[in-house]
Amino acid sequence: MITIIDYGLGNVLAFANSYKRLGVTVAIARGPADLARSSKLILPGVGSFDHAMGLLNASGMRPALDELVIAKHVPVLGVCVGMQMLARASEEGREQGLRWVDGDVCRLDSPGAHLPHMGWNDVVPRESGGGLFAGLESDARFYFLHSYYFKTDREADVLATAEYGAPFACAVRSGNIFGVQFHPEKSHRFGMRLLQNFAVLH
Repeated sequence: MITIIDYGLGNVLAFANSYKRLGVTVAIARGPADLARSSKLILPGVGSFDHAMGLLNASGMRPALDELVIAKHVPVLGVCVGMQMLARASEEGREQGLRWVDGDVCRLDSPGAHLPHMGWNDVVPRESGGGLFAGLESDARFYFLHSYYFKTDREADVLATAEYGAPFACAVRSGNIFGVQFHPEKSHRFGMRLLQNFAVLH
């Protein structure tokens, strides 16, 4: 069962509706008990890093999520601020992140790059032959709205890049943990394919 984590932020219903169109059953978790049957997790997020972390910590779901993701290796997909929450910390705030992926969130500061970065951008996957970007190896475009990006400790954890003044990591992976900076739920057929890929990942 794919479970969408509803801690008060993010386009929860947009993800649920996308999966309904794909014929994939999902659940929405608003408390720890709702996570019990999860075989995959989606962590959405919008707004500021500290606000998002504060709401997630207050939801009571944090210990159960740590158990599922770290101890049981349940696949998780963080989206936009949900991706940034996977990190240790963010230059945007003072709260600690989930610390599930080694890295920190930094402000986009390329010369001539006006913030926020908003709109459609080409995405260049670094993997081929399957996985989260199966069928999206070329000509994939996704919708972005952000001013910060995930800077990984390990180059190997960068799953895809985009360019806004300079190249940046727009997707990361560390084992069962995935993150995308863009919004697949707003990215039409490209986003639907990525969400479908996540649903069938082993």
